[in-house]
Amino acid sequence: MTRPNVTKLETTLESAEALLESAQLLHSSLNLDDLLRHLLRSVMGRLLISKGLIAVSSDGTMRLALVRGMPKLAVGQEFDEDLARSAGIEMILPIGDQTEPTGLLGINNPANNKIGHDELVFLKALLGIAASGISNARAHAEAQQLNQELDQKVQELKTLLDLVRGLTATIEPDEVAQLLMLTLAGRWAIRRYALIAWKTGHPPVMRLKGMELASLADYESFGIDVESLDEAIRVSDLPECHLKTLLREEQGEVLFPIKAGDKTTGGFALLGPRPGNLSYSESDLEFGAGLTAQAAVAFENAWFVRETLERKKIEQELALAATIQESLFPANLPKLTGYDLAARNRPARSCGGDYYDILEFKTTEGGCCHLICVADVSGKGLPASLLMSNMQATMRALLGRIPSLTDLASHTNELLYATTPSNKYITAILVELDFATGKGRYVNAGHTDCLLLRASGEAEWLQSTGTPLGLMDPSIVNLVTPYKECSFELQPGDLLALFSDGVTEAQDEAENEFGEERTADFIRPLANVPADTIVNKVFDEIDRFAGTAPQYDDITLFVIKREA
Repeated sequence: MTRPNVTKLETTLESAEALLESAQLLHSSLNLDDLLRHLLRSVMGRLLISKGLIAVSSDGTMRLALVRGMPKLAVGQEFDEDLARSAGIEMILPIGDQTEPTGLLGINNPANNKIGHDELVFLKALLGIAASGISNARAHAEAQQLNQELDQKVQELKTLLDLVRGLTATIEPDEVAQLLMLTLAGRWAIRRYALIAWKTGHPPVMRLKGMELASLADYESFGIDVESLDEAIRVSDLPECHLKTLLREEQGEVLFPIKAGDKTTGGFALLGPRPGNLSYSESDLEFGAGLTAQAAVAFENAWFVRETLERKKIEQELALAATIQESLFPANLPKLTGYDLAARNRPARSCGGDYYDILEFKTTEGGCCHLICVADVSGKGLPASLLMSNMQATMRALLGRIPSLTDLASHTNELLYATTPSNKYITAILVELDFATGKGRYVNAGHTDCLLLRASGEAEWLQSTGTPLGLMDPSIVNLVTPYKECSFELQPGDLLALFSDGVTEAQDEAENEFGEERTADFIRPLANVPADTIVNKVFDEIDRFAGTAPQYDDITLFVIKREA
């Protein structure tokens, strides 16, 4: 009488055991593909059916994840109920929640039977268990993906850190280029790459492997401003230009611009294809752009260091030249009874083109005289200082061998014209003075008018008596405008001020010149103070007058006072 109930209980126990076994199988793996295979195998084996499918939800769309016995359906395609039923699917059950299922199970009916109530209950229970397994597997897969991405980021950061350490250890642009390209090539195992980086005033830096791109050095013909490109770009996405044609010919795939804040700096790194026809992902482009950005900074630093070293070398050479030039001026002016002498020079740059000197020589009559010279070379800086030294050597070589100042000026003009560029010349005032008598004579070779201030306060000007030295052909000068000599006598209480045009042409902020009249008016009340005081006060007054305006020209002042 109780036998049917026993049989039903046994059947229930068998179903429970089968369900438990299936649950263990489903939860034994956190791999989604293995879990789905266990699920479909369990259902098809228990029901003895020949066709089945599982679709899972991905980004809101049901897609086939597993198909058995239906060759017209393919894994990965979107689930279509009509298509599934036409292929033999007769029952479709949700996996998980009915309204928002995790997936779908589709099966055909057994060959001789329909699925009964008990089997349907079993299937629904099994699919409920499978839903949690799918969720666990997906969570595990996401965790693995996150771990992989995190590990990749850690590796990328480590690579970036190693690159930065290498870059900070070098100050050579070529080494920066080599380190960057080895890092990029090693990251994706590529065998073809190219790099060019440039900065105005420096030779371009190039690195090539597997590519023939010598024309990269002609970067001005690219037809595109590399600075305007995004941080990374595929060659196929470049606008049509000469550069794109070059890169296509060499199978270049991605380009990373080398961008710095200064528009005078530019360049790019070009990578060829990856092995196995793999493509460069967006994260690959981002990573490469990060490396290139660090290299761009290193390039800029390396060029800055190079410029700094070159600038320091030039500064050292200029300082040495200034020291040498300083030694060309008289170390001390002679002490002469009844006279007070002082002189000073201040170049506008490290080196200058002004010159002053006082040289003693014997006259043809056997007497003792002095030649006082103040000269101004055209131009400024080192070239002017070199010509100034030439002037000094010429004067010292000729002095005492030439009978008159006019002959001295003519011979000096001839020598300088033969040895200097056509755009270089020297203005000079040559004064021959007999300190015993105060008698003097002078030749003004195109120089600024100089001041003879009488004890009475009257100002006389020693004006030009010939052309600048080295400017004109000597044959023309001797024939048309020969040098003329003028005389004067320095009386007790008189003052002679010889200067370059840096004194009278000094400018203030409004570009007003100091001028001859201001020079005479300023010196006049100082006539009774020592000569060195006069010189220093004139320099101070020029600075006060100029204010914030820069010194444009060399300034030289030579003062000779005959004591009363």
